[in-house]
Amino acid sequence: MIDLLKTELAALQKISSAAVRAENGATLLEQVLDILSREMSMLRGTFTLRHGDTFCIEVSHGLDEGERRRGIYRLGVGITGTVAETGTPCLVPDISKDNRFLNLTGARAESRGIAFLCVPVMHREDVIGTLSIDCEKEPLPRLQEKLRFLEIVGSLAAEAVAERLQAGKERDALKRENLQLREFIGEAEGLGQIVGNSALIRGVCDEIRQVAPLDVPVLIRGASGTGKELAAAEIHARSTRTGKPFVKLNCAALPEHLLEAELFGYEKGLFAGATSRRSGRIADADGGTLFLDEISELSPALQIKILQLIQEKTYRRLGASTESRADVRFIAATSRDLEEMLSQGKLLEEFFYRINVFPIILPELAKRRCDIIPLAEHFIRKFNLRYGKKIRRLSTPAINLLVSYTWPGNVRELEACIERAVLTARDECVRSYNLPPSLQNDSAGDTRLRSDDLTLPYKTLVDEFERELLVESLKRHEGNMSAAARELRLSARLMHYKVHKLGIELKPMKN
Repeated sequence: MIDLLKTELAALQKISSAAVRAENGATLLEQVLDILSREMSMLRGTFTLRHGDTFCIEVSHGLDEGERRRGIYRLGVGITGTVAETGTPCLVPDISKDNRFLNLTGARAESRGIAFLCVPVMHREDVIGTLSIDCEKEPLPRLQEKLRFLEIVGSLAAEAVAERLQAGKERDALKRENLQLREFIGEAEGLGQIVGNSALIRGVCDEIRQVAPLDVPVLIRGASGTGKELAAAEIHARSTRTGKPFVKLNCAALPEHLLEAELFGYEKGLFAGATSRRSGRIADADGGTLFLDEISELSPALQIKILQLIQEKTYRRLGASTESRADVRFIAATSRDLEEMLSQGKLLEEFFYRINVFPIILPELAKRRCDIIPLAEHFIRKFNLRYGKKIRRLSTPAINLLVSYTWPGNVRELEACIERAVLTARDECVRSYNLPPSLQNDSAGDTRLRSDDLTLPYKTLVDEFERELLVESLKRHEGNMSAAARELRLSARLMHYKVHKLGIELKPMKN
Protein backbone atom coordinates (compact mmCIF):
# COMPACT_ATOMS: atom_id res chain seq x y z
CA MET A 1 0.00 0.00 0.00
CA ILE A 2 2.92 2.32 0.77
CA ASP A 3 4.30 1.65 -2.70
CA LEU A 4 0.94 2.51 -4.21
CA LEU A 5 0.81 5.74 -2.22
CA LYS A 6 4.26 6.73 -3.43
CA THR A 7 3.21 5.98 -7.02
CA GLU A 8 0.05 8.06 -6.63
CA LEU A 9 1.96 11.01 -5.17
CA ALA A 10 4.47 10.89 -8.02
CA ALA A 11 1.60 10.79 -10.55
CA LEU A 12 -0.19 13.72 -8.86
CA GLN A 13 3.03 15.75 -8.89
CA LYS A 14 3.46 15.14 -12.61
CA ILE A 15 -0.20 15.95 -13.32
CA SER A 16 0.05 19.20 -11.32
CA SER A 17 3.21 20.12 -13.23
CA ALA A 18 1.49 19.35 -16.54
CA ALA A 19 -1.47 21.53 -15.54
CA VAL A 20 0.88 24.49 -15.13
CA ARG A 21 2.66 23.97 -18.45
CA ALA A 22 -0.23 22.77 -20.68
CA GLU A 23 -1.14 25.15 -23.51
CA ASN A 24 -4.82 24.21 -23.44
CA GLY A 25 -7.34 21.81 -21.91
CA ALA A 26 -7.04 19.20 -24.66
CA THR A 27 -3.27 18.97 -24.22
CA LEU A 28 -3.62 18.55 -20.45
CA LEU A 29 -6.18 15.73 -20.79
CA GLU A 30 -3.89 13.86 -23.15
CA GLN A 31 -0.96 14.32 -20.76
CA VAL A 32 -3.05 13.09 -17.80
CA LEU A 33 -3.83 9.83 -19.61
CA ASP A 34 -0.16 9.43 -20.58
CA ILE A 35 0.88 9.85 -16.94
CA LEU A 36 -1.74 7.36 -15.76
CA SER A 37 -0.50 4.89 -18.35
CA ARG A 38 3.09 5.18 -17.18
CA GLU A 39 2.61 5.53 -13.43
CA MET A 40 -0.55 3.48 -12.74
CA SER A 41 -0.17 0.65 -15.29
CA MET A 42 -3.33 1.80 -17.10
CA LEU A 43 -4.20 -0.34 -20.14
CA ARG A 44 -6.73 2.07 -21.65
CA GLY A 45 -8.17 5.39 -20.57
CA THR A 46 -10.79 7.88 -21.75
CA PHE A 47 -12.15 11.30 -20.97
CA THR A 48 -15.76 11.80 -22.15
CA LEU A 49 -17.51 15.16 -22.55
CA ARG A 50 -21.20 15.83 -22.16
CA HIS A 51 -23.27 16.78 -25.22
CA GLY A 52 -26.88 17.02 -24.11
CA ASP A 53 -27.94 13.55 -22.92
CA THR A 54 -24.93 11.78 -24.39
CA PHE A 55 -21.28 11.52 -23.35
CA CYS A 56 -18.73 11.15 -26.14
CA ILE A 57 -15.06 10.17 -25.88
CA GLU A 58 -13.04 13.34 -26.39
CA VAL A 59 -9.53 12.16 -25.49
CA SER A 60 -8.34 8.55 -25.22
CA HIS A 61 -5.27 6.41 -24.66
CA GLY A 62 -5.01 2.87 -26.01
CA LEU A 63 -7.90 3.25 -28.48
CA ASP A 64 -7.67 3.70 -32.24
CA GLU A 65 -9.72 6.32 -34.09
CA GLY A 66 -12.56 3.95 -34.95
CA GLU A 67 -12.85 2.71 -31.36
CA ARG A 68 -12.83 6.26 -30.06
CA ARG A 69 -15.63 7.31 -32.42
CA ARG A 70 -17.81 4.43 -31.22
CA GLY A 71 -17.52 5.62 -27.63
CA ILE A 72 -20.90 7.37 -27.32
CA TYR A 73 -22.75 6.76 -24.03
CA ARG A 74 -26.36 7.69 -23.36
CA LEU A 75 -27.25 9.05 -19.95
CA GLY A 76 -28.11 6.17 -17.59
CA VAL A 77 -27.08 3.42 -20.02
CA GLY A 78 -24.13 1.16 -19.19
CA ILE A 79 -21.53 1.87 -16.53
CA THR A 80 -20.28 5.15 -18.01
CA GLY A 81 -23.85 6.37 -18.60
CA THR A 82 -24.81 5.48 -15.03
CA VAL A 83 -21.81 7.30 -13.55
CA ALA A 84 -22.69 10.32 -15.71
CA GLU A 85 -26.31 10.26 -14.54
CA THR A 86 -25.71 9.68 -10.83
CA GLY A 87 -22.39 11.44 -10.36
CA THR A 88 -21.19 8.43 -8.35
CA PRO A 89 -17.89 6.61 -9.06
CA CYS A 90 -18.06 2.95 -10.10
CA LEU A 91 -15.61 0.09 -9.75
CA VAL A 92 -15.92 -3.19 -11.69
CA PRO A 93 -13.29 -5.70 -10.48
CA ASP A 94 -13.80 -7.96 -13.52
CA ILE A 95 -15.71 -6.65 -16.55
CA SER A 96 -16.24 -10.19 -17.91
CA LYS A 97 -18.56 -10.82 -14.95
CA ASP A 98 -20.62 -7.62 -15.09
CA ASN A 99 -23.55 -7.40 -17.53
CA ARG A 100 -23.63 -3.59 -17.28
CA PHE A 101 -20.38 -3.34 -19.20
CA LEU A 102 -21.35 -2.75 -22.85
CA ASN A 103 -17.92 -2.50 -24.55
CA LEU A 104 -19.28 0.01 -27.07
CA THR A 105 -15.81 0.84 -28.36
CA GLY A 106 -15.09 -2.82 -29.16
CA ALA A 107 -11.56 -2.38 -27.80
CA ARG A 108 -11.71 -5.31 -25.38
CA ALA A 109 -11.59 -8.50 -27.43
CA GLU A 110 -10.55 -10.35 -24.28
CA SER A 111 -12.23 -9.00 -21.14
CA ARG A 112 -11.22 -11.59 -18.54
CA GLY A 113 -8.88 -10.30 -15.86
CA ILE A 114 -9.57 -6.62 -16.62
CA ALA A 115 -10.90 -4.17 -14.05
CA PHE A 116 -12.78 -1.01 -15.01
CA LEU A 117 -12.82 2.22 -12.97
CA CYS A 118 -15.00 5.20 -13.87
CA VAL A 119 -15.45 8.51 -12.02
CA PRO A 120 -17.52 11.60 -12.82
CA VAL A 121 -15.85 14.89 -13.73
CA MET A 122 -17.73 17.60 -11.85
CA HIS A 123 -17.76 21.31 -12.54
CA ARG A 124 -19.91 23.61 -10.39
CA GLU A 125 -21.89 20.59 -9.11
CA ASP A 126 -22.73 19.42 -12.66
CA VAL A 127 -21.41 16.26 -14.32
CA ILE A 128 -19.67 17.52 -17.46
CA GLY A 129 -17.71 14.38 -18.29
CA THR A 130 -16.25 11.12 -17.05
CA LEU A 131 -12.78 9.68 -16.57
CA SER A 132 -12.39 5.92 -16.92
CA ILE A 133 -9.47 3.49 -17.04
CA ASP A 134 -8.87 -0.21 -17.66
CA CYS A 135 -6.26 -1.93 -15.55
CA GLU A 136 -5.30 -5.47 -14.68
CA LYS A 137 -7.39 -7.22 -12.06
CA GLU A 138 -6.05 -6.69 -8.51
CA PRO A 139 -7.24 -7.24 -4.94
CA LEU A 140 -10.36 -5.18 -4.17
CA PRO A 141 -8.71 -2.86 -1.55
CA ARG A 142 -6.02 -1.89 -4.05
CA LEU A 143 -8.63 -1.19 -6.76
CA GLN A 144 -10.66 0.90 -4.29
CA GLU A 145 -7.56 2.95 -3.52
CA LYS A 146 -7.03 3.47 -7.25
CA LEU A 147 -10.66 4.59 -7.57
CA ARG A 148 -10.17 7.21 -4.84
CA PHE A 149 -7.01 8.37 -6.56
CA LEU A 150 -8.89 8.59 -9.87
CA GLU A 151 -11.48 10.85 -8.21
CA ILE A 152 -8.69 13.24 -7.25
CA VAL A 153 -7.37 13.20 -10.83
CA GLY A 154 -10.87 13.86 -12.11
CA SER A 155 -11.18 16.89 -9.83
CA LEU A 156 -7.82 18.23 -11.00
CA ALA A 157 -8.84 17.79 -14.64
CA ALA A 158 -12.31 19.33 -14.20
CA GLU A 159 -11.25 22.81 -15.34
CA ALA A 160 -9.52 21.36 -18.40
CA VAL A 161 -12.65 19.36 -19.28
CA ALA A 162 -14.81 22.46 -18.78
CA GLU A 163 -12.47 24.45 -21.03
CA ARG A 164 -12.62 21.75 -23.68
CA LEU A 165 -16.42 21.65 -23.46
CA GLN A 166 -16.66 25.43 -23.78
CA ALA A 167 -14.26 25.39 -26.72
CA GLY A 168 -16.48 22.80 -28.39
CA LYS A 169 -19.58 24.94 -27.86
CA GLU A 170 -17.83 27.98 -29.27
CA ARG A 171 -16.62 25.92 -32.23
CA ASP A 172 -20.16 24.68 -32.89
CA ALA A 173 -21.48 28.23 -32.64
CA LEU A 174 -18.85 29.41 -35.12
CA LYS A 175 -19.77 26.56 -37.47
CA ARG A 176 -23.44 27.55 -37.30
CA GLU A 177 -22.58 31.19 -37.91
CA ASN A 178 -20.26 30.24 -40.75
CA LEU A 179 -22.98 28.11 -42.32
CA GLN A 180 -25.43 30.99 -42.08
CA LEU A 181 -22.92 33.31 -43.70
CA ARG A 182 -22.15 30.75 -46.40
CA GLU A 183 -25.84 30.42 -47.13
CA PHE A 184 -26.11 34.19 -47.15
CA ILE A 185 -23.34 34.71 -49.68
CA GLY A 186 -24.41 31.75 -51.79
CA GLU A 187 -21.77 29.13 -50.99
CA ALA A 188 -24.15 26.61 -49.43
CA GLU A 189 -26.77 24.49 -51.14
CA GLY A 190 -29.56 26.44 -52.75
CA LEU A 191 -29.32 29.36 -55.16
CA GLY A 192 -27.27 31.82 -53.17
CA GLN A 193 -28.88 35.26 -53.01
CA ILE A 194 -31.76 34.44 -55.36
CA VAL A 195 -34.42 34.68 -52.69
CA GLY A 196 -38.07 33.77 -53.11
CA ASN A 197 -40.58 30.95 -53.18
CA SER A 198 -43.04 32.12 -55.81
CA ALA A 199 -43.80 29.88 -58.77
CA LEU A 200 -42.13 32.42 -61.09
CA ILE A 201 -38.83 32.53 -59.20
CA ARG A 202 -38.83 28.74 -58.67
CA GLY A 203 -39.11 28.40 -62.42
CA VAL A 204 -36.12 30.71 -62.90
CA CYS A 205 -34.09 28.68 -60.40
CA ASP A 206 -34.97 25.46 -62.20
CA GLU A 207 -33.82 26.96 -65.50
CA ILE A 208 -30.54 28.11 -63.93
CA ARG A 209 -29.89 24.62 -62.54
CA GLN A 210 -30.70 23.12 -65.94
CA VAL A 211 -28.49 25.36 -68.08
CA ALA A 212 -25.58 25.97 -65.72
CA PRO A 213 -23.68 22.73 -66.50
CA LEU A 214 -24.24 23.17 -70.26
CA ASP A 215 -21.60 25.26 -72.00
CA VAL A 216 -24.08 27.20 -74.17
CA PRO A 217 -24.82 30.95 -74.48
CA VAL A 218 -27.55 32.25 -72.14
CA LEU A 219 -29.66 35.36 -72.60
CA ILE A 220 -31.14 36.79 -69.38
CA ARG A 221 -34.04 39.15 -69.95
CA GLY A 222 -35.92 41.32 -67.50
CA ALA A 223 -36.62 44.85 -66.40
CA SER A 224 -33.94 46.93 -64.69
CA GLY A 225 -33.31 45.86 -61.12
CA THR A 226 -34.70 42.33 -61.40
CA GLY A 227 -31.33 40.69 -60.67
CA LYS A 228 -29.90 39.75 -64.07
CA GLU A 229 -26.28 40.01 -62.94
CA LEU A 230 -27.06 37.86 -59.90
CA ALA A 231 -28.61 35.18 -62.12
CA ALA A 232 -25.53 35.24 -64.37
CA ALA A 233 -23.25 34.82 -61.35
CA GLU A 234 -25.32 31.81 -60.21
CA ILE A 235 -25.03 30.20 -63.65
CA HIS A 236 -21.26 30.64 -63.53
CA ALA A 237 -21.03 29.34 -59.96
CA ARG A 238 -22.90 26.15 -60.89
CA SER A 239 -21.13 25.58 -64.18
CA THR A 240 -18.04 23.51 -64.94
CA ARG A 241 -16.14 26.82 -64.98
CA THR A 242 -16.72 27.62 -61.32
CA GLY A 243 -13.52 28.84 -59.74
CA LYS A 244 -12.46 30.40 -63.04
CA PRO A 245 -12.86 34.14 -63.86
CA PHE A 246 -16.34 35.68 -63.95
CA VAL A 247 -15.83 38.89 -65.94
CA LYS A 248 -18.69 41.36 -66.35
CA LEU A 249 -19.12 44.51 -68.39
CA ASN A 250 -22.08 46.85 -68.82
CA CYS A 251 -22.25 47.73 -72.51
CA ALA A 252 -24.33 50.83 -71.79
CA ALA A 253 -21.67 52.32 -69.51
CA LEU A 254 -19.12 53.18 -72.23
CA PRO A 255 -19.19 54.84 -75.68
CA GLU A 256 -18.63 52.45 -78.59
CA HIS A 257 -14.91 53.10 -79.19
CA LEU A 258 -14.06 52.71 -75.49
CA LEU A 259 -16.31 49.67 -75.19
CA GLU A 260 -14.48 47.94 -78.06
CA ALA A 261 -11.08 48.70 -76.52
CA GLU A 262 -12.24 47.51 -73.12
CA LEU A 263 -13.62 44.27 -74.54
CA PHE A 264 -10.93 43.26 -77.01
CA GLY A 265 -7.91 45.06 -75.61
CA TYR A 266 -5.35 47.01 -77.65
CA GLU A 267 -1.68 47.16 -78.57
CA LYS A 268 0.79 49.62 -77.12
CA GLY A 269 0.96 52.95 -78.99
CA LEU A 270 -2.33 52.41 -80.87
CA PHE A 271 -3.67 55.76 -79.69
CA ALA A 272 -2.68 58.61 -77.41
CA GLY A 273 -2.47 57.35 -73.86
CA ALA A 274 -1.95 53.69 -74.86
CA THR A 275 1.41 53.48 -73.09
CA SER A 276 1.18 49.73 -72.60
CA ARG A 277 -0.55 46.72 -74.06
CA ARG A 278 -4.07 46.04 -72.65
CA SER A 279 -5.33 42.47 -72.64
CA GLY A 280 -9.07 43.31 -72.51
CA ARG A 281 -12.04 41.72 -70.77
CA ILE A 282 -12.24 38.79 -73.18
CA ALA A 283 -8.68 37.73 -72.38
CA ASP A 284 -9.38 38.25 -68.68
CA ALA A 285 -12.32 35.83 -68.95
CA ASP A 286 -10.37 33.07 -70.74
CA GLY A 287 -11.39 29.74 -69.24
CA GLY A 288 -14.30 31.35 -67.37
CA THR A 289 -17.45 33.32 -68.11
CA LEU A 290 -17.94 36.65 -69.90
CA PHE A 291 -21.13 38.47 -68.86
CA LEU A 292 -22.23 41.39 -71.02
CA ASP A 293 -25.09 43.42 -69.55
CA GLU A 294 -27.33 45.53 -71.79
CA ILE A 295 -26.20 43.64 -74.88
CA SER A 296 -28.67 45.69 -76.95
CA GLU A 297 -26.23 48.64 -76.81
CA LEU A 298 -23.67 46.87 -79.04
CA SER A 299 -23.32 48.31 -82.53
CA PRO A 300 -23.71 45.93 -85.53
CA ALA A 301 -19.93 45.99 -86.01
CA LEU A 302 -19.34 44.85 -82.43
CA GLN A 303 -22.13 42.28 -82.74
CA ILE A 304 -20.24 40.63 -85.60
CA LYS A 305 -17.02 40.50 -83.56
CA ILE A 306 -18.81 38.98 -80.55
CA LEU A 307 -20.48 36.48 -82.87
CA GLN A 308 -17.05 35.39 -84.08
CA LEU A 309 -15.90 34.96 -80.48
CA ILE A 310 -18.91 32.78 -79.64
CA GLN A 311 -18.70 30.59 -82.74
CA GLU A 312 -14.96 30.31 -83.36
CA LYS A 313 -13.47 31.20 -79.93
CA THR A 314 -11.24 33.77 -81.66
CA TYR A 315 -10.96 37.56 -81.57
CA ARG A 316 -8.48 40.25 -82.56
CA ARG A 317 -6.99 42.78 -80.18
CA LEU A 318 -7.18 46.35 -81.53
CA GLY A 319 -4.00 47.10 -83.50
CA ALA A 320 -2.90 43.44 -83.51
CA SER A 321 -1.93 41.67 -86.75
CA THR A 322 -2.93 38.18 -85.56
CA GLU A 323 -5.96 36.67 -83.92
CA SER A 324 -6.05 35.42 -80.35
CA ARG A 325 -8.03 32.54 -78.89
CA ALA A 326 -10.24 32.67 -75.80
CA ASP A 327 -12.37 29.90 -74.34
CA VAL A 328 -15.21 31.78 -72.66
CA ARG A 329 -18.77 30.95 -71.61
CA PHE A 330 -20.98 33.75 -72.95
CA ILE A 331 -23.90 35.17 -70.94
CA ALA A 332 -25.78 38.25 -72.09
CA ALA A 333 -28.51 40.33 -70.47
CA THR A 334 -30.89 43.03 -71.60
CA SER A 335 -33.93 44.99 -70.46
CA ARG A 336 -34.82 46.00 -74.03
CA ASP A 337 -37.31 44.49 -76.50
CA LEU A 338 -34.85 42.67 -78.78
CA GLU A 339 -37.56 41.51 -81.18
CA GLU A 340 -38.49 45.13 -81.88
CA MET A 341 -34.81 46.03 -82.37
CA LEU A 342 -34.56 43.08 -84.75
CA SER A 343 -37.45 44.37 -86.83
CA GLN A 344 -35.85 47.83 -86.89
CA GLY A 345 -32.54 46.44 -88.13
CA LYS A 346 -30.65 47.49 -85.00
CA LEU A 347 -29.89 43.90 -84.11
CA LEU A 348 -28.38 41.36 -86.51
CA GLU A 349 -30.49 38.24 -86.95
CA GLU A 350 -27.56 35.81 -86.74
CA PHE A 351 -26.34 37.55 -83.57
CA PHE A 352 -29.79 37.43 -81.94
CA TYR A 353 -30.36 33.76 -82.68
CA ARG A 354 -26.87 32.84 -81.49
CA ILE A 355 -27.17 34.55 -78.09
CA ASN A 356 -30.79 33.46 -77.64
CA VAL A 357 -30.00 29.74 -77.36
CA PHE A 358 -31.31 29.54 -73.78
CA PRO A 359 -33.36 32.57 -72.70
CA ILE A 360 -34.20 33.13 -69.02
CA ILE A 361 -36.82 35.74 -68.18
CA LEU A 362 -36.66 37.34 -64.73
CA PRO A 363 -40.07 38.47 -63.44
CA GLU A 364 -40.73 41.94 -62.11
CA LEU A 365 -41.09 42.18 -58.35
CA ALA A 366 -44.70 43.36 -58.65
CA LYS A 367 -45.53 40.00 -60.29
CA ARG A 368 -44.20 37.97 -57.36
CA ARG A 369 -45.49 39.83 -54.34
CA CYS A 370 -45.20 36.81 -52.07
CA ASP A 371 -41.40 37.18 -52.36
CA ILE A 372 -41.32 40.80 -51.15
CA ILE A 373 -41.18 40.06 -47.42
CA PRO A 374 -38.62 37.20 -47.70
CA LEU A 375 -36.46 39.52 -49.82
CA ALA A 376 -36.88 42.35 -47.31
CA GLU A 377 -35.84 40.05 -44.44
CA HIS A 378 -32.86 38.87 -46.50
CA PHE A 379 -31.72 42.46 -46.99
CA ILE A 380 -32.25 43.22 -43.29
CA ARG A 381 -29.81 40.41 -42.44
CA LYS A 382 -27.38 41.71 -45.03
CA PHE A 383 -27.40 45.28 -43.72
CA ASN A 384 -27.36 44.12 -40.10
CA LEU A 385 -23.99 42.55 -40.88
CA ARG A 386 -22.75 45.57 -42.80
CA TYR A 387 -23.76 48.24 -40.30
CA GLY A 388 -23.62 46.27 -37.04
CA LYS A 389 -27.37 46.62 -36.43
CA LYS A 390 -29.72 44.13 -34.76
CA ILE A 391 -33.00 44.57 -36.63
CA ARG A 392 -35.16 41.48 -36.08
CA ARG A 393 -38.52 42.14 -37.69
CA LEU A 394 -40.83 44.31 -39.77
CA SER A 395 -43.86 45.90 -38.17
CA THR A 396 -47.32 45.14 -39.56
CA PRO A 397 -47.79 48.62 -41.10
CA ALA A 398 -44.34 48.36 -42.70
CA ILE A 399 -45.25 44.99 -44.18
CA ASN A 400 -48.50 46.43 -45.54
CA LEU A 401 -46.62 49.27 -47.24
CA LEU A 402 -44.00 46.97 -48.72
CA VAL A 403 -46.55 44.55 -50.14
CA SER A 404 -48.88 47.22 -51.54
CA TYR A 405 -46.14 49.22 -53.29
CA THR A 406 -45.68 48.72 -57.06
CA TRP A 407 -41.83 48.57 -57.03
CA PRO A 408 -40.97 50.16 -60.39
CA GLY A 409 -37.28 49.69 -59.54
CA ASN A 410 -37.82 46.02 -58.68
CA VAL A 411 -35.43 44.20 -56.32
CA ARG A 412 -32.78 46.92 -56.59
CA GLU A 413 -35.25 49.50 -55.30
CA LEU A 414 -36.36 47.17 -52.49
CA GLU A 415 -32.73 46.70 -51.44
CA ALA A 416 -32.13 50.46 -51.30
CA CYS A 417 -35.39 50.91 -49.40
CA ILE A 418 -34.44 48.34 -46.74
CA GLU A 419 -30.94 49.77 -46.42
CA ARG A 420 -32.47 53.15 -45.56
CA ALA A 421 -34.89 51.54 -43.13
CA VAL A 422 -32.12 49.65 -41.32
CA LEU A 423 -30.05 52.82 -41.01
CA THR A 424 -32.93 54.86 -39.60
CA ALA A 425 -34.48 52.22 -37.30
CA ARG A 426 -33.88 53.00 -33.62
CA ASP A 427 -34.78 49.64 -32.12
CA GLU A 428 -35.10 46.01 -33.27
CA CYS A 429 -38.04 46.69 -35.60
CA VAL A 430 -38.40 48.38 -38.99
CA ARG A 431 -41.50 50.55 -38.82
CA SER A 432 -43.52 52.23 -41.56
CA TYR A 433 -41.97 55.64 -40.91
CA ASN A 434 -38.50 54.14 -41.51
CA LEU A 435 -39.47 53.44 -45.13
CA PRO A 436 -38.87 56.01 -47.89
CA PRO A 437 -41.57 58.59 -48.66
CA SER A 438 -42.13 57.03 -52.11
CA LEU A 439 -43.86 54.07 -50.46
CA GLN A 440 -46.17 56.33 -48.47
CA ASN A 441 -47.29 58.13 -51.67
CA ASP A 442 -47.95 55.00 -53.70
CA SER A 443 -51.57 54.83 -52.51
CA ALA A 444 -52.15 58.12 -54.29
CA GLY A 445 -50.86 56.67 -57.55
CA ASP A 446 -47.32 58.08 -57.31
CA THR A 447 -44.85 55.20 -57.39
CA ARG A 448 -41.60 57.17 -57.78
CA LEU A 449 -39.85 59.58 -55.50
CA ARG A 450 -39.86 63.00 -57.22
CA SER A 451 -37.31 65.69 -56.54
CA ASP A 452 -40.06 67.95 -55.15
CA ASP A 453 -41.42 65.17 -52.88
CA LEU A 454 -38.55 64.59 -50.49
CA THR A 455 -40.79 64.98 -47.42
CA LEU A 456 -44.34 63.93 -46.64
CA PRO A 457 -47.03 66.31 -45.40
CA TYR A 458 -46.92 66.79 -41.65
CA LYS A 459 -50.40 65.28 -41.12
CA THR A 460 -49.48 62.12 -43.08
CA LEU A 461 -46.35 61.59 -40.97
CA VAL A 462 -48.31 62.10 -37.75
CA ASP A 463 -51.07 59.71 -38.83
CA GLU A 464 -48.58 57.00 -39.81
CA PHE A 465 -46.65 57.37 -36.57
CA GLU A 466 -49.84 57.30 -34.52
CA ARG A 467 -51.16 54.27 -36.38
CA GLU A 468 -47.87 52.48 -35.79
CA LEU A 469 -48.01 53.12 -32.04
CA LEU A 470 -51.61 51.94 -31.79
CA VAL A 471 -51.10 48.79 -33.85
CA GLU A 472 -47.99 47.74 -31.92
CA SER A 473 -49.73 48.26 -28.57
CA LEU A 474 -52.88 46.42 -29.70
CA LYS A 475 -50.76 43.50 -30.92
CA ARG A 476 -49.02 43.28 -27.57
CA HIS A 477 -52.42 43.11 -25.86
CA GLU A 478 -54.03 40.76 -28.45
CA GLY A 479 -56.51 43.41 -29.62
CA ASN A 480 -57.66 44.48 -26.15
CA MET A 481 -58.35 48.20 -26.63
CA SER A 482 -58.77 48.92 -22.93
CA ALA A 483 -55.35 47.44 -22.08
CA ALA A 484 -53.72 49.25 -25.02
CA ALA A 485 -55.36 52.53 -23.97
CA ARG A 486 -53.98 52.17 -20.43
CA GLU A 487 -50.50 51.48 -21.82
CA LEU A 488 -50.63 54.55 -24.07
CA ARG A 489 -52.36 56.66 -21.38
CA LEU A 490 -55.41 57.33 -23.55
CA SER A 491 -59.05 57.36 -22.55
CA ALA A 492 -61.15 54.42 -23.77
CA ARG A 493 -63.30 56.83 -25.79
CA LEU A 494 -60.29 58.38 -27.55
CA MET A 495 -58.84 54.92 -28.19
CA HIS A 496 -62.02 53.77 -29.94
CA TYR A 497 -62.09 56.99 -31.97
CA LYS A 498 -58.48 56.62 -33.12
CA VAL A 499 -58.90 52.95 -34.07
CA HIS A 500 -62.01 53.79 -36.13
CA LYS A 501 -60.44 56.88 -37.72
CA LEU A 502 -57.23 55.14 -38.77
CA GLY A 503 -59.01 52.01 -40.03
CA ILE A 504 -57.22 49.58 -37.73
CA GLU A 505 -58.65 46.04 -37.85
CA LEU A 506 -58.69 44.20 -34.53
CA LYS A 507 -59.54 40.68 -35.72
CA PRO A 508 -56.01 39.66 -36.86
CA MET A 509 -54.69 40.67 -33.44
CA LYS A 510 -56.98 38.41 -31.41
CA ASN A 511 -56.37 34.72 -30.70
